[in-house]
Amino acid sequence: MSEIRKYLQSHTDEMIQILAELVAVPSVQGDAADGCPFGEEPARALAVMLDKCRRYGFTVENVNNYAGSADLGGEPALAILTHLDVVPAGDGWSSDPFTLTRDGDKLVGRGAIDDKGPAVAAVFALRAIKELGIPLKKGVRLIFGTNEENGSADLEYYRSKRSLPPMVFTPDGEYPVINAEKGMLRVYFSAEFNGGFIRGGEVINAVPEMCTFDLRTNENGGEVLTYGKHKGRAAHASTPEKGVNAITEFLKFQAPLNPIVERLSELFPHGELNGASCGLGFSDPISGDMTCVLSMLNTRDGRLCGGIDIRFPLDRQKAEISDILCGKLRAAGFDIDSCEGVEPHCTDGSSDFVQALLRVYERVTGEKGRCIAIGGGTYVHEIEGGVAFGAEFPDTDYRMHSPDEFITVPDLLKNAELMAEAIVELCS
Repeated sequence: MSEIRKYLQSHTDEMIQILAELVAVPSVQGDAADGCPFGEEPARALAVMLDKCRRYGFTVENVNNYAGSADLGGEPALAILTHLDVVPAGDGWSSDPFTLTRDGDKLVGRGAIDDKGPAVAAVFALRAIKELGIPLKKGVRLIFGTNEENGSADLEYYRSKRSLPPMVFTPDGEYPVINAEKGMLRVYFSAEFNGGFIRGGEVINAVPEMCTFDLRTNENGGEVLTYGKHKGRAAHASTPEKGVNAITEFLKFQAPLNPIVERLSELFPHGELNGASCGLGFSDPISGDMTCVLSMLNTRDGRLCGGIDIRFPLDRQKAEISDILCGKLRAAGFDIDSCEGVEPHCTDGSSDFVQALLRVYERVTGEKGRCIAIGGGTYVHEIEGGVAFGAEFPDTDYRMHSPDEFITVPDLLKNAELMAEAIVELCS
């Protein structure tokens, strides 16, 4: 057994205790306050973490409560980027979401896997190296953000004040290494509509599980009311194949009732996931098929308002995708209310940085390392050369963003070991 693994195992209880302290801070974004750009709770979580790092002998900095850092050694060559903010708890928990609860090997609580558990693992990885006296030739910086879940304005601000080291990875994704992330586009559109009531979808980045309607149509000179609901299955918009879209199912069956609903049905046929009917349907060998999800459709103030979430391949640009889709929507009679997105992200899988991380993964886990591409976006999406290294191991559903989110004790320790070994590999 390596000395790093022994050290981490001897500090297991302390790691769990610090994770419990962090989980107890409900660091959901709140209203900005004096000195707290994302509310008081994210700032409080940052203060807790920086206090721990200061006690462990790291050089600590708080960058105006947007983000903080802890350094070991000289000028940092490597940054490990984590975040301390969380999504709202929501309903359906088996225990208090802001009290870390142990159930066997499971540590249950909001933020356990996303991303407070990995942040604690990163701290103890660096602490193990420091206290074991393992020599480093290059400095290491841990960065703790506070706004990843709501747009990463924390990282944008931090980068305006501090430069990032040449190597950056985040344990805010999956193992082995995520080096490629599709581009993202979110389009909101609307049109005049006096045909009744439609309500489908709550957020733009999820396959909608429910669509209710109450439509008025004229038949044989009289008005006819048609009402009902369609139930689908929710899923993240980056993996629509895991869900069933209640809105497109509604369009399929109710299209004849209203011309504009019918035109939408032609653009978004039920079961089609790649946007081919909108003139899209692109794919590339690395990131695979693009996805196109009509995720919101609601009537409001005399208008029918919709939202579309698109994840497009590495070989395309957002301007091209936007022009095609918005052109189709305008031709169907819709106004474009907003259209925003980011370009794809890809780091060379053959780079020394990525290959070093893959070697560490294989050495520590005994499993084959490989690069993977995803439709979602990680914390390094807009950092040139950045990759995601963990924290989720393959074939485990940690219930991220869901009730009873968890990390296991063995996986908490394994994450810390992987990060410690990565630091040694990259900075010795």
